[in-house]
Amino acid sequence: MFKPPLFMENRISVMQDLIDAYSFGILIAHEGSELSVNHLPFVLHRDLGENGTLRAHMAKGNPLWKGFDEGTDVVAIFQGPHHYVSPSWYASKAEHGKVVPTWNYATVHAKGLLRLVNDPDWLIAQIGSLSDIHEAGRDDPWKITDAPEKYIRGQMKGIVGLEIEIAELTGKWKMSQNKNEADKAGILAGLTHDGDENALEMIRVMKDIF
Repeated sequence: MFKPPLFMENRISVMQDLIDAYSFGILIAHEGSELSVNHLPFVLHRDLGENGTLRAHMAKGNPLWKGFDEGTDVVAIFQGPHHYVSPSWYASKAEHGKVVPTWNYATVHAKGLLRLVNDPDWLIAQIGSLSDIHEAGRDDPWKITDAPEKYIRGQMKGIVGLEIEIAELTGKWKMSQNKNEADKAGILAGLTHDGDENALEMIRVMKDIF
């Protein structure tokens, strides 16, 4: 990832917050001599390791777990809020016209060694953690004990667990930090006018930075 110092985010807790909020990540690994890309829901365990540990699972039909080379690095990518930035939002456009479109975004790359897990109790705990997080706040939240234990145990035979102790976290918050105050105000006004979910989240993040 291209890392201009102005856009870098180095606070571990801030990067972990983004992972928690946008936990459906992209796992990039070597599958034999090829690159493998998988989209997976992760659970971050902040208390396991200096940077935290990621846990997930995938179907045993996925060839990654069979072709994976133990001891090689993997990268999990978590994409936070992002939005198109129009040149027409800049105050600079009216002054000299020397402006171009760009895209603002926040993202985190988590790098570490991938460990495969086939222990049924570990898998049940992982599924339980994942469902508890995403069922929270529902009127009638589903929990893993709602299903018959024998059925759940049978389902565990079809998946394999993934665990990544994070060796390195890299965060990039490209939020127009390189623009003057008038242009920043114009971007916030433009995002407010667009008003979609990504725009509103982008406004929140930009205001935190500015």
